[in-house]
Amino acid sequence: MISVSKLLCDLDAEGDGLRYDAAADSDADQIRERKQQKPVVVWNLTKQCNLYCEHCYAAATEERAPGELSTDEGKRLLDDLADYGVPVVLFSGGEPLVREDLVELVAYAADLGIRPVLSTNGTLITPEKAAELRDAGLAYAGVSVDGLRERNDAFRGQEGAFDAAVRGIEACLDAGLKTGLRYTITERTAPDLEDVVDLLYDVGLDRFCFYHLDYGGRGAAIRDADLAPAEKRRAVRRVCEMTREYHERGEEIETLLVGNYCDAAYLVEYARAELGDDTAARVREYLRRNGGDPAGERVADVDYQGNVHLTQFWQGYSLGNVRDRPFSAIWDDDSNPLLAALRERESHLTGKCADCRYLDVCRGASRLRALGVHDHPFGPDPQCYLTNEEVASDDVSV
Repeated sequence: MISVSKLLCDLDAEGDGLRYDAAADSDADQIRERKQQKPVVVWNLTKQCNLYCEHCYAAATEERAPGELSTDEGKRLLDDLADYGVPVVLFSGGEPLVREDLVELVAYAADLGIRPVLSTNGTLITPEKAAELRDAGLAYAGVSVDGLRERNDAFRGQEGAFDAAVRGIEACLDAGLKTGLRYTITERTAPDLEDVVDLLYDVGLDRFCFYHLDYGGRGAAIRDADLAPAEKRRAVRRVCEMTREYHERGEEIETLLVGNYCDAAYLVEYARAELGDDTAARVREYLRRNGGDPAGERVADVDYQGNVHLTQFWQGYSLGNVRDRPFSAIWDDDSNPLLAALRERESHLTGKCADCRYLDVCRGASRLRALGVHDHPFGPDPQCYLTNEEVASDDVSV
């Protein structure tokens, strides 16, 4: 994740230490005082979902799929993650609220000292459920809304999904749960970008996560609906502008870009043009500490059957299964050639990524998109929108 509000507006947030090793520079209470050494783990509790979203990376289904980790197996997984030093577990799906043991697992993670967070479509969150999750120790709920009513409901496959998600958001806020809105941009959803940000403000949220489409699950089937790179650049610029506009009005909305580390390079270029060289240098230093695309390093995924993946989006490739070996053993096993190569990707990248001046803050962006388009995991990310001049510039002062 790349915090636009931190980098362009110097807005402190609880992730400053975890993300930028900048806890000492922040007045906000911190998740971790130092940058994470172990991955954030996404756990897809189930493949079952009450919606059928066009871009679902997990290819979720209406019915429960066989082989889900049981409650006891899940607790053993959480024990191992805690012993290994994992800072955050993101409970995801499918739709995690279809699991009757969600609250129990959230409480178990919290008791172990792992920060439990939730990724949900929001439609099943009642006031009672929000209170249960709060009392269990849930630290954050990210609710996905991909446009206003008509566009969201069409994209998510169910009439009424938008209104139900907003009710879920309001239930979380009323319960005192920290809550944010998650939005994925495609050609279908792009026209509602500004309206979604306004919606966030209107319902009282202060966190907005802007996701790029990654080409996993059903997302791979709609990659033709991804924005052209030039359009993506304009959308990211608009996110930067809106963040600054809200901040200038005194509205401290935390804004994050997710899923395309080309955004990191662009933020340096944007800062230089709009805010000057000193700010651009500060932005670049934070992004250098952040470390670029996290696949295989700072983020991991465990699916509903216990298979371990490089990211939650890359579920077509498994590193092993936690029923056979602990997650910690799987993640530390550099004998896997793809895992080892990702951790030394600078020597494997090809095309314009290999010589890009922003390699230290981007690291080639999505290897899954590269694989999907070029049939090679170390080809250039097709969603890089930097100009040739930006990639090749000799000016490395910022």
